[in-house]
Amino acid sequence: MDVTDKVAVVTGAAGGIGAAIAAELVRAGARVVLTDLDASAVQATAAALGDTAAAIAGDASTDADIDAAVRLAEDTFGPVDLYVANAGIGSGGGLDTHETLWDNAFDINVKAHVRAARRVVPDWLERGEGYFVSTASAAGLLTQIGNAPYSVTKHAAVGFAEWLAITYGDAGVRVSCLCPMGVDTKLLRPQGGTGDADQQLMQRAVETAGEVLTPERVAEVVLEAIADERFLILPHPEVLDMYRNKGADYDRWLRGMRRYQRTLR
Repeated sequence: MDVTDKVAVVTGAAGGIGAAIAAELVRAGARVVLTDLDASAVQATAAALGDTAAAIAGDASTDADIDAAVRLAEDTFGPVDLYVANAGIGSGGGLDTHETLWDNAFDINVKAHVRAARRVVPDWLERGEGYFVSTASAAGLLTQIGNAPYSVTKHAAVGFAEWLAITYGDAGVRVSCLCPMGVDTKLLRPQGGTGDADQQLMQRAVETAGEVLTPERVAEVVLEAIADERFLILPHPEVLDMYRNKGADYDRWLRGMRRYQRTLR
């Protein structure tokens, strides 16, 4: 897809990867609606991007707020061509993670994608084209030491993106799935400290697995993948080798991950 003059919605866009993708889309000539729970931050981020960006506060996991963001895009710029389901959370830990955190992780990291697709895909099928970008994680291809809900829901996000691409790819709906390792955002490095032991373990695992990239670099890779209509977006190319090694010998990979976990602890 050439994003020039295309209309996009980006969730989780007050900062981090979402804000960087929105900025890169605007630089490439797209018109973008940014949405995020943080009303003041998302409004400020959109204002800095100029007249081809607009913002609305909302929860990316609710049907009502998804619809509101899409309607704002339609009313302000025209029919939505591209939806970037980027909002996500990293809360959680091990088996003692509260049910509420599990529910929130599934709602935001997975069901938000399902609900967004339910809203935009029917229109795309009528028009014969559209583009859905799902922000998952390398944890969705590999795993996430220190955080069970994050690992499980990111696997599910990858699975849904695959299903979407297979089911509607022949009808003009293109899908990409973003799977980075470490990115310098609040999700990796939350404000107010490093959190509990599980959070610290997760942070050490991410920071020692590979380079921690800037959100801006990730956004550049995302736009390149959209231009190529490439499904798997890997800002850390080494993830592909890790994924191949996992599939080639699962038991060996599991043993290696346990050794790695011991070194982190």
